[in-house]
Amino acid sequence: MARRKISKTATATTESPLPEPTSVETTRPASRSFAGTVADGLAADRLDKRLLDVVREANEEVSRASIQRAIHEGLARVDGRVVRDPAFVARSGNRLEVTLSSPPPLRARPDASVDVRVVYEDPYLLVVDKPAGMVVHPAKGHAGGTLVNGLLALDVFGDSSSAASDADELRPGIVHRLDKGTSGLLVVAKDERTQAALKELFSRHEIVREYVAIVVGVARTATIETLHGRHPTDRMRFTSRPRGPGKRAVTHVEVVEPLPGATLVRCTLETGRTHQIRVHLSEQARTPILGDPLYGSRPRDPKLADIARRLDHQALHARVLGFVHPRSHEAVRWESPLPEDFQRALDEIRRS
Repeated sequence: MARRKISKTATATTESPLPEPTSVETTRPASRSFAGTVADGLAADRLDKRLLDVVREANEEVSRASIQRAIHEGLARVDGRVVRDPAFVARSGNRLEVTLSSPPPLRARPDASVDVRVVYEDPYLLVVDKPAGMVVHPAKGHAGGTLVNGLLALDVFGDSSSAASDADELRPGIVHRLDKGTSGLLVVAKDERTQAALKELFSRHEIVREYVAIVVGVARTATIETLHGRHPTDRMRFTSRPRGPGKRAVTHVEVVEPLPGATLVRCTLETGRTHQIRVHLSEQARTPILGDPLYGSRPRDPKLADIARRLDHQALHARVLGFVHPRSHEAVRWESPLPEDFQRALDEIRRS
């Protein structure tokens, strides 16, 4: 495995500046409020799109993702009523309001302390093997020490400060993510054209993504198809039983090996919703991933509970990644071996 390891070395209300982190550039943050009315004759459309129009009419440039975050956080109103669904239909005559909270740092900066494990690289993209515990890109609560900070230190994006024109420069080249506690393969684009092409492959579900997981209980081979959306009461979680509109989510689960009190399974994604595998295995299969701090619980078996405690993250690994290369048009595929801590947990369960 190739490895590039780097060592350390409208109406606006302005708030007080925050201290500048070491791994991000910041500007003076502000809480900005915007309001407008959907004009007569305009077709009904999604709330996030109409709010984006309102903000841009005030000569402010923000990303649609920023608008969606504000909606999810309860900072958007329609005719005075809080609406948390970006897909809510806004109609002519509706009075729209949104408050954009203090933005995260505007540009990620290089951080040579981040160990980036590169398994493949060419002039257009690279594939990395992310360890569990690493966050993919800077966000609220994770200003630095992320994969993106490490990639910038490797100068993989050349003269371009960001491969992503539609992100706020905190996610250059990122086309998909792995949760902090999930390990495995991730593709990163080096330029905007490659990034757009990869996003198109993801949207058409033409990316092969295969995961392995240790789940608590007796799993069964099955295809799980549900709607998927944010949990109605816990904004950190997602659910396969959303109260409002949800998106289609499909996971193919295959039993690899029955284990004492657990099962080793292979999960192939047909869609790639946030936390999809974790939600499906917990809510639908009723076999939560071992060590999952959000969707699992302490196993009743004391040996499994001790293994989960020492593992300290969900036993989920993105093992296979494959697609037709967007520039060479050749079929490419990579496999990642199980991380040492995952393998150790699996071996201990086999011996129990």
